[in-house]
Amino acid sequence: MSPTIYAHRGACTELPENTIEAFTLARELGADAIETDAHMTRDGRIVLSHDPTGARTAGVARHVRVGLDRVGAELARAIADVTLSELATWDAGALFTPARPGAYRSGTPLRIPLLEEALEALPGVLFNVDAKQTVPDMIPALLRAIRRAGAEDRVRIASFSGRNLARVRGLGYTGETALSPSEVARIMFVPRAALRWLRPAGHAAQVPRRAYGVDFTSQSALDRFHAVGVRVDFWTIDSAEEARSLFARGADGVMTNDPRALCVAHAR
Repeated sequence: MSPTIYAHRGACTELPENTIEAFTLARELGADAIETDAHMTRDGRIVLSHDPTGARTAGVARHVRVGLDRVGAELARAIADVTLSELATWDAGALFTPARPGAYRSGTPLRIPLLEEALEALPGVLFNVDAKQTVPDMIPALLRAIRRAGAEDRVRIASFSGRNLARVRGLGYTGETALSPSEVARIMFVPRAALRWLRPAGHAAQVPRRAYGVDFTSQSALDRFHAVGVRVDFWTIDSAEEARSLFARGADGVMTNDPRALCVAHAR
């Protein structure tokens, strides 16, 4: 099976990240899968955004009033504090500057999409969804959205929160999950002889090049994950040469901000 090239937040060097337009372009360029991030609005809808606020991408903030007539510092407006209808007024590309000219037309407003909209727009495409929010608990709403779309077989849920992943699995999700940081650490630090007894709850170790003092790109690290039956995906890899080297050592996938460069190099 060929290694997987994930478009990290879509084709985010060319179009505003985590928009349907960025996802669609990534697929047109040859990306195998979409990596994205999820938060929940105040009215319980799952939307795709890396950040918990719209400050960095949409330039959305609110003034905090100090006293009766004085306005204090601006605070970022949290997705968890707004309804879907309010979120729909944000322009996901308001502060975007493309790294490569051509695809993006400045001044064209783009929405932060619902997960269900993205799944409908790209039928049959694998999505790797990082469940970012922990409070309020977004997991029941996330699972409902995936199930309404009939997409459990093509949505892998990841999270840096072990609690989020435990909730996903505990609520009977039948799709794949990634490993939590603590699950990754356990595989790396148990004695090698004990690996035969490990039965990870997740299906994918999604890791940077280095963390916890460990070089995850080493052959020994890759071999540890494969010994317990989980795939290894690296983030974030924008060099075609580096991706080629990781694939040669057995990496199962890379997440890239530049699917155009990697897909051309790998003839996708």
